[in-house]
Amino acid sequence: MARDRANRPEAKALRLFVAFVVADAAIDEVDRAIEPWRGRFPRARWVPRENMHVTLKFLGRTWPRLEGWVHQQVEAVADVHGPIATRLTEFGSFPSATRARVLWAGIEDPEGAFARLAGALDVALAEEFTPEARAFSAHLTVARSDPPLKLDQGSSRTPLGPVGFRVDEIVLFRSHLRRPAPRYEPIGTFALSG
Repeated sequence: MARDRANRPEAKALRLFVAFVVADAAIDEVDRAIEPWRGRFPRARWVPRENMHVTLKFLGRTWPRLEGWVHQQVEAVADVHGPIATRLTEFGSFPSATRARVLWAGIEDPEGAFARLAGALDVALAEEFTPEARAFSAHLTVARSDPPLKLDQGSSRTPLGPVGFRVDEIVLFRSHLRRPAPRYEPIGTFALSG
């Protein structure tokens, strides 16, 4: 009976994604590095500190009946992947410096560990969610802009301080869309215990 209600059009879909949270020291370095950019581009939508994370798998619209299954799949992936030591790399933009829609901080992907983790989530969740077509790129989104920003060519790839941190868990988040910024609610935390 409950399953039938969850399939009805009036059942409210959840917006979900799987991510890891970046250590405070790394976010401090990102804040320091982007401070001059905030003044130069005040109309960009800067990501609030509490929303900074690295998305491993975006699920998007998810029916409530799938929430338990998603938890099981994410937990199964976390159980076979171990903690990952990483560090910040550089500050950059997508798709280019002359048409920057996204400003990001790069995260080192040691030996492709994050790419493998993201790929395993794609496989585990493929029964209900479309696998990502693009190659995984570990990054922390710090701002978005529409219209695109025009950055100086030389500053489009700026090194960040070598702040290292360890990723010990992944988190299933629910997005609550609102202005000026969404709120991300952790609804499941899974230790990388493999």
